[in-house]
Amino acid sequence: QVQLVESGGGAVQAGGSLRLSCAASGSIFRINAMAWWRQAPGKQRELVARIESGGYGNYADSVKGRFTISRDNAKNTAYLQMNSLKPEDTAVYYCNVDVVSTTRAQFNAWGQGTQVTVSS
Repeated sequence: QVQLVESGGGAVQAGGSLRLSCAASGSIFRINAMAWWRQAPGKQRELVARIESGGYGNYADSVKGRFTISRDNAKNTAYLQMNSLKPEDTAVYYCNVDVVSTTRAQFNAWGQGTQVTVSS
């Protein structure tokens, strides 16, 4: 079992910044990729950013240059630094991880989501 706890969401004005955190705990042997997705009302969930175990990140075109994904492997935690926020960034943000458990089972886990609201 793996639990993901997200934090850092909130309401900001356009141009502001937020930092999301996702802490994983449980029967973890290793975490491979960690990612942030988002889902706006009436839209499909979309991939925002993803970071591999080696620290290489990739981003959706809509957030390149504004968002930065990072991770602390010692803490099993991923971060998403969001700068220059726009109203179109408003969504529920979800953490997603690829985990290898202590029994060497591999699975994918989702967080509960955290709301980000950007006002104009």
